[in-house]
Amino acid sequence: MPHPTMPIHSTTSSSSAQPDISHIQIGGRKSKLAVVQSELVKKAIQDLYPEIDCSILALSTLGDKVQTQPLYSFGGKSLWTKELEILLMDRVDEFPQLDLIVHSLKDMPTHLPEEFELGCIFQREDPRDAIVMKSGSPYVHLRDLPAGSIVGTSSIRRSSQLIKNYPHLKFESVRGNIQTRLRKLDDPENEYCCLILASAGLIRLGLGERITSCLDDVYYAVGQGALGIEIKKDNHQIKEILKQIEDPIATVCCLAERSLMRYLEGGCSVPLGVHSEYNEHTSILTVKGIIVSPDGTKSIEAQVCDKIVNREQDCERLGIELGDKLKAQGAQEILDSIDMTRINAKPTEV
Repeated sequence: MPHPTMPIHSTTSSSSAQPDISHIQIGGRKSKLAVVQSELVKKAIQDLYPEIDCSILALSTLGDKVQTQPLYSFGGKSLWTKELEILLMDRVDEFPQLDLIVHSLKDMPTHLPEEFELGCIFQREDPRDAIVMKSGSPYVHLRDLPAGSIVGTSSIRRSSQLIKNYPHLKFESVRGNIQTRLRKLDDPENEYCCLILASAGLIRLGLGERITSCLDDVYYAVGQGALGIEIKKDNHQIKEILKQIEDPIATVCCLAERSLMRYLEGGCSVPLGVHSEYNEHTSILTVKGIIVSPDGTKSIEAQVCDKIVNREQDCERLGIELGDKLKAQGAQEILDSIDMTRINAKPTEV
């Protein structure tokens, strides 16, 4: 797989009409990474609108509290969003009403409740998956590891592709925030040889030096590396502000990726991987997709490529076209088998 073309962050200038708003309440999860991501959005807004005061409310969600089970076994992406969405509607007790929520886009459901919408897509870091070897390890790549080595990952998408590409290795679920996972990895008593983590999270936390190598042969998650900002539908003032900070290349790529996932009715449990590139000069978008069975024995790949004229309509159309190509090659059979995998999944303690 070619190295992904890194997006150029938006440099759109502020509109001439200043928003009639003095304060923006930002919400997000309480993890260190989530707070960093909320701070990035706050800075971007205040750089353009220094007269607007922004504050951040960081909350624990159910997904943060349950750390002993793989996500696909108890509710998927809604774990990261539902509790914060309540505060987009109104204040609750001592908690203020939110104007926007900052999410890792890959954690946002493709079907949002009708009261809310995706206000913008912001700053896509390197979307690839990274290999993080145990501290002091002499190995760099997965192919270097001895047969039977244990690799930690909490994603069916990653593990299914990795089983296919590296059948000599063992892949085990690992949960927890990034710092917790790194501590488990580096513990001499722990049997994990390495972890597979999103490059973007490590980079945003200033932990880029822990990246041993990147998995160029593994398709990444839909929306991985990008931030999604959720707002109350028809909040026009906030939407106008967010237009000024969106990442234009990431927006095109991620809208198409999310269209594909929505069409396949995917979620955290679906082993769907993508790779997308958008050329702003030619307006050509290329999106590749892969569906792999959880045991790595079956895989379907396809690609679409076309010019983007109307962003929302064309990205939606290309995602559906790619979904149709995957289904025509037998992806539906793999997708239909995932429910049984999910129902039968056993909690994994790490």
